[in-house]
Formats: sequence, structure tokens, C-alpha cells
Amino acid sequence: MRTPRRCSRNGCPRQPVATLTYVYAESTAVVGPLAAFAEPHSYDLCESHARGLTAPRGWDLVRHEGEYGPPPPTNDDLVALAEAVREAARPAPHREETDQQHPLGRRGHLRVIPPDA
Repeated sequence: MRTPRRCSRNGCPRQPVATLTYVYAESTAVVGPLAAFAEPHSYDLCESHARGLTAPRGWDLVRHEGEYGPPPPTNDDLVALAEAVREAARPAPHREETDQQHPLGRRGHLRVIPPDA
């Protein structure tokens, strides 16, 4: 399942509304509307971080001055939502099936190892 995009700033759980891109050749930081797809050399920012960003010393900052808003949903978003609903609707396996599949009592990422092993 696809995870939703979040602000790239450490510890910020908010949804991004802008994209930060550095143009190293021109010593320029560009903050614009959220890109349609996450790029490896750009950073998604929430509104407060997009508006409060400052450029490194000696660099220019180009900032979108209009309103930031969440992008409209794409087909990928709708597919991800449908997959999440399908996954949540699946019945949980019965306890007996789980014990038979894992004879050593495995649960999640942990497993029980008998003392004689």
C-alpha cells in the first residue's frame, strides 16, 4: 500500500502543499506549488515550513506568493484508498490456522524458541 506524502521536515506530520527544489548551478532555492510526484532531489513542505523557509547565505530564494492548497486527488490516490479499504475488510485468520502455520508459536516479528534448541 502506498503511504501518503508528508512534509519533509523532521518530525512534521502535516500534509505537504509546496515543493522545495535547489538549483545549485544558480545558487537558488525555489519554493512552488506541490509537484504531482515526489522527486528524489526535491522536498515536500507543509504551508508553515514553505512560508518560513530561508535560503542559505548568498543564495536567492524564489517563492510562490499565491495560496497553497492540497493538490486535487489523482487516480493513484483513489486506487490507494480502495486498496486500504479492501485490506481492512479482509477477515482476520483464525487462531488455529495461525498456530498451525507457525509451530514454534511465532507472532508478528517475534518468535518463541524452545529452551532445548
